[in-house]
Amino acid sequence: MDKILVTGADGFIGSHLVERLISLDYKVRALVMYNSFNSWGWLDTLKQDVKSQIEVVSGDIRDPFGVDSIVKGCDSVLHLAALVAIPYSYKSPNSYVDTNINGTLNILQASKKYKCKKIIHISTSEVYGSAQYVPIDEKHPNVGQSPYSATKIAADQLAISFNKSFELPVGIIRPFNTFGPRQSNRAVIPTIITQLLDGKNEIKLGNIEATRDFSYVLDTVDGIIAGMNSTENIGKVVNLGAGFEISILKTAKIISSLMGKEIKIIIDKQRIRPQESEVNRLFSNNSFAKKTINWIPKYKGEKGFALGLKKTIDWFSVIENRKEYKSNIYNQ
Repeated sequence: MDKILVTGADGFIGSHLVERLISLDYKVRALVMYNSFNSWGWLDTLKQDVKSQIEVVSGDIRDPFGVDSIVKGCDSVLHLAALVAIPYSYKSPNSYVDTNINGTLNILQASKKYKCKKIIHISTSEVYGSAQYVPIDEKHPNVGQSPYSATKIAADQLAISFNKSFELPVGIIRPFNTFGPRQSNRAVIPTIITQLLDGKNEIKLGNIEATRDFSYVLDTVDGIIAGMNSTENIGKVVNLGAGFEISILKTAKIISSLMGKEIKIIIDKQRIRPQESEVNRLFSNNSFAKKTINWIPKYKGEKGFALGLKKTIDWFSVIENRKEYKSNIYNQ
């Protein structure tokens, strides 16, 4: 089998992706962020028989020399590594430029040098801003409503430019609001679940009227792999969304119902984005994914969403899984 490089392998989606690739018998080189603790992030929690099959390398996508050596010998690259927290991008936008733009450039340059067969660059539905029409297809305008989204727009365009300029076989996968086990508390679903599990019934949230198109992580992972194996998405953007729109308020009510708990929602001002930066509505059109990469979400509609939530709640309910989570602190 081909050797696949996964950047951002230590993160939420990346760790699930590595786990899935190993189950499909791919050879995986997993890039984790260098740190003095020798931590592999969420990869450390995988079963030993899975970890033993992964080639883990520590590095930093911001360093072109390190990236060059890491890409060398890989047939395909699945590029997930990025800074993703929106509130933190207001405080440290330069870090987002370095990681999301320059880091992506380093991946593209090395992939070009070593003639990789396929590069999948992971985008985000945040590049669309608040929906100007729904459902959102790939032709929807890109609007940088936060420094984070602006850097992801730039990274997407870099990827497309390398296809047009150098015929680099790169495709862009654009997930909508992925959720599931291992997700950071900076995201709304883990925030709700962990507060409830820690005995709180007054749940602190931000904009509860905003709507999102939540996709369970296993659907996102399967979509990324389908994108890697397709030839129809080269030089193109493909949305991965459940095609299901729901408000944060209703999401909180479904979670509380599944957990058998009564809640009172407290609006926490520090969790609310600046007015012009808030993305008020996201709702995907995923028909192009079916056409180009033969991907259809398994966890779709309210029933699929509830099933994904149940699996997420079950994971967080294991104390060992959430021991590092701090539900009392707003995680930007």
